[in-house]
Amino acid sequence: MATNQDCATAFSQIADLLEITGANGFKVNAYRKAARSCENEPKELGKLAREAPAELRAIEGIGESTAAKIVEFVQTGQIAELQALRLKVPAGLPLLLSLQGIGPKTVKLLWDLAHVTNIDELRASIENGSLATIPRMGEKAVANLREAVAAHDASGSQPIRFRLGEALPIADAVVEHLRTARGTVRVAFAGSARRGRDTVGDLDILVSSDDPTAASTAFLSFPGIKKVLANGATKCAVQLNSGIQVDLRIVKDDAFGAAMVYFTGSKDHNIGLRERAIARGLRLNEYGIFQIAKDPKDDSERPPIASKSEDSIYEALDLPVWPPELRELNGADLTKPPPRLIEQSDIRAELHTHTTASDGNLTIEELVRLAKSRGFHTIAITDHSRASAQANGLTVERLLRHIDAIREVEARVGGIRVLAGSEVDILADGRLDYDDETLEKLDVVVASPHTALRQAPEVATRRLLCAIRHPLVHILGHPTGRIIQGREGLSPDMEALCNAAMESRTALEINCHWSRLDLRDTHVRVATQIGCMIAIDCDIHSADDADNLRYGIATARRGGVVAADCVNTWNESKLHGWLASKRGSPRSM
Repeated sequence: MATNQDCATAFSQIADLLEITGANGFKVNAYRKAARSCENEPKELGKLAREAPAELRAIEGIGESTAAKIVEFVQTGQIAELQALRLKVPAGLPLLLSLQGIGPKTVKLLWDLAHVTNIDELRASIENGSLATIPRMGEKAVANLREAVAAHDASGSQPIRFRLGEALPIADAVVEHLRTARGTVRVAFAGSARRGRDTVGDLDILVSSDDPTAASTAFLSFPGIKKVLANGATKCAVQLNSGIQVDLRIVKDDAFGAAMVYFTGSKDHNIGLRERAIARGLRLNEYGIFQIAKDPKDDSERPPIASKSEDSIYEALDLPVWPPELRELNGADLTKPPPRLIEQSDIRAELHTHTTASDGNLTIEELVRLAKSRGFHTIAITDHSRASAQANGLTVERLLRHIDAIREVEARVGGIRVLAGSEVDILADGRLDYDDETLEKLDVVVASPHTALRQAPEVATRRLLCAIRHPLVHILGHPTGRIIQGREGLSPDMEALCNAAMESRTALEINCHWSRLDLRDTHVRVATQIGCMIAIDCDIHSADDADNLRYGIATARRGGVVAADCVNTWNESKLHGWLASKRGSPRSM
């Protein structure tokens, strides 16, 4: 089955190969736009291709030709144009695109002028000095290629991307490091990290400073720099020991807002803003919004109409301010005010945690006091069920004793509701790991898949629907079981799951751990469009896991979640009323 990501990857490969073989830029860009559309589309493209292929044309960035190719891909498992392009170039050539910092134009240059067709030939050309004799391949360019080959040899052929939870702490650290530099006025990170993507390729940092030299000096003194890639008056770039590249842009403070819009992206969002500016006789770039001179020969410098803040840029274009997390929605009506998205401060409860009774590092009391210190009115203790033997899952007898221990801690600590729950395994056939008599004793049930995560989509869909529709289940935990850059997990029919969840009043979880972020953003978008309840939980195993909330919130915002849709934001009465609605009368304290 061709997934959305499979389609996006195929179109990206077509675009790369077209560029390498010298196709016109319009065609290349059309495929790149189609790739981004596939990646960001919340509906399952495979399902549309099978059941309603005409609806593919309604997706922004998908034209008649690309829609036909999606149908072809779903039906046959391949795209003829991609296969034909692969035959036009040496088999090893596309692999050069896996090298860090190497794009299709460089690959074409290496092929046309240096006759390099694979990584081994590139390595040899670097070592024998022949690369230095071709145009546009100076000493610095050759050195960069040498570094890229060395990085490939050390880490394998896949392009290096970093999960959000690995990248954001680095971005935070760089920002704090620059904040203390002499002359710093404003500093922030931008790019895909600010948009909250689950993985990022590099980090973009913006700083406005009264002393640009001090800013660059401070940046280049950041601990853990492996290599300085650029050191200029307005741009510096480094590679850290972790492998991640960090780019610094030094801008005037009056242009900081325009630079934040530009470097936050996405590319499609910026194109939409620029087109709106042009329609109004304006010019938008990273320095601000400017009036276009009526006389083409008039090249006099004009002050910007807006530049200092992001809000001023949108206001000058008669647009509402779009949150960074929503700046990847292809075809979005930029004039329509976006929703007031959920914020981290809205969260009032944590409904998925683990103690030392199963595979957690905290006792019941330590977890309760952690939640209380964060101002939560409720915490649920949801240790693993018996099928998760690798996680020391609880037998029924242990669970019943555990419930008593939870009640005792709640009474002793006071000031916070403590729920006795369980993360119950959804077995491969859809049955739950505990019988109904046992489940009825629990205040909250989080049903999650942990095994058989390679099931066919239709089997996975039936399995998860059983859990969603079970009258004693409150939350479907990390529904696909994916691990980012680890395993793909299940590929169920998300639209079917979301419809069932809405009808059953079962919440779908965004698991906040940065290795999961499951539901993923595109799935969250389907859920919010259908009207599902969302749970945003940290799946706490240790105290540090509570800090992963920011990643779950970012994913929720990318999916368009507002506070009212998230059960963790509800007040105590509303939350416990919903929980009790799947049991009987509410448990008194």
